[in-house]
Amino acid sequence: MKKSDTSDAASAAGESPIRTMLEAREYEILSAHAAKASESRGRQMAEFEDPYRTAYQRDRDRILHTKAFRRLKQKTQVFLSPEGDHFRTRLTHTLEVTQIARTVARALCLNEDLTEAIGTGHDLGHTPFGHAGESVLNEAVAGGFRHFEQSLRVVDKLEKRGECHGLNLTWEVRDGIRYHSQGKALLRGLPCPGPNTLEGAVVSISDAIAYINHDIDDALRAGIIQLDDLPRDAIAALGERTSERIDRMVVGLIEGSQDGQVGILPEILEPMNALRDYLYSQLYPCDAIDGEIRKAKKMLRELFDYLLENPTPDLLAADGEDNLERRVVDYIAGMTDDYAIRLYQKIFMPLHYH
Repeated sequence: MKKSDTSDAASAAGESPIRTMLEAREYEILSAHAAKASESRGRQMAEFEDPYRTAYQRDRDRILHTKAFRRLKQKTQVFLSPEGDHFRTRLTHTLEVTQIARTVARALCLNEDLTEAIGTGHDLGHTPFGHAGESVLNEAVAGGFRHFEQSLRVVDKLEKRGECHGLNLTWEVRDGIRYHSQGKALLRGLPCPGPNTLEGAVVSISDAIAYINHDIDDALRAGIIQLDDLPRDAIAALGERTSERIDRMVVGLIEGSQDGQVGILPEILEPMNALRDYLYSQLYPCDAIDGEIRKAKKMLRELFDYLLENPTPDLLAADGEDNLERRVVDYIAGMTDDYAIRLYQKIFMPLHYH
């Protein structure tokens, strides 16, 4: 049989010499504790494997091509509608998390493809205006709203792949997305239900490393805080520059992880937690941030109530088993900041005539 005929037959049978080579390479270079693509628990719906990509590489690519991923560029991280081009958005946050996590995964000989897929998809369900939007929906909806659950809903149902609903991702990627918000528990050494792979745990802690540092950097740029306002012992231990602090946290995570366990060196963990505590007790509640958050929450709550009473034709025509409230939640959670503002103006503000 010709080589081309062999490849065709292998592809038709779900096997490929290229993918098989990539999967075999994982056993040669990765840790015994790393997740292997060929050992995945599989997808919710069976499908043929790709001839040239492992299952985790395929998941990463599916996430990158979603509309939800593209919308992250206009979703707030912390600063709402900042004046300036250099403040983080939810998209740049996602890229920073993924880059940090891949660096750690590579050093620990974990699966970079799985790590990248989880990192890329972890915030797909985030609301407009950051955690302000999440807080509104959590208060408005029976059973609450959590962005990590919405991220899983995005990849499982809301995004389309051709005519199919959902991306049909592997169990390991879905698990990492679902449990990516366990960074606090992992940093505190508290029990938590997941993530159930080391790659997922790396992404969860990398998420914390990213936002601790870029939120401080953005606050310094905005003039809301000064370097001297930060906990002195933490800055002395981790460094004054953002790049220096990230480097020390990443090194602390790499050197603190061993024997199939992910952890951070104690001399890095303590000042890292001190900076995180400062963010939640001093920075996020400050007037400059909280004042804008109150405006965003008021706007989104009014949009939510209005759409429940006056659903758009698309909301009424949506198929499936979801009730109207669930469809409105999905609609608002998927909005960018700019879209939410424009919709609010259209509904509640008078038209301008020139």
